[in-house]
Amino acid sequence: MPASVTVWFDGACPLCQREIALLRRLDRRGAVAFVNLADGATACPLDRATMLARFHARVGGGPLLVGVDAFAAVWRTIPLTRPLGLLAGWPPAAALFARAYERFLRYRPRLQALCRGARPHRR
Repeated sequence: MPASVTVWFDGACPLCQREIALLRRLDRRGAVAFVNLADGATACPLDRATMLARFHARVGGGPLLVGVDAFAAVWRTIPLTRPLGLLAGWPPAAALFARAYERFLRYRPRLQALCRGARPHRR
């Protein structure tokens, strides 16, 4: 079965590596194509910095999805995470997911540093 969702991710990010590894294990049907942007040779639908700053996905030939919308699309594609993806698409829950994702993005550099074993920078 060809992949129905394409995900672009930062393969140099230890958090992203862990999350993508989990999604790959859960995606037993091979419904998600994972594109590592860290290799520098991969073509991007947007400029590389924009793609690396947030999670991006595309379902089939549809529009590029960003952040929570991208996560929800991937979750809906994998049977085990489908309920989470459906919940993330429900407007009241979607707003909560969006706020949580924005908060996560603020702490992402610190979390990446912790995963790498480095000392996080203070702001």
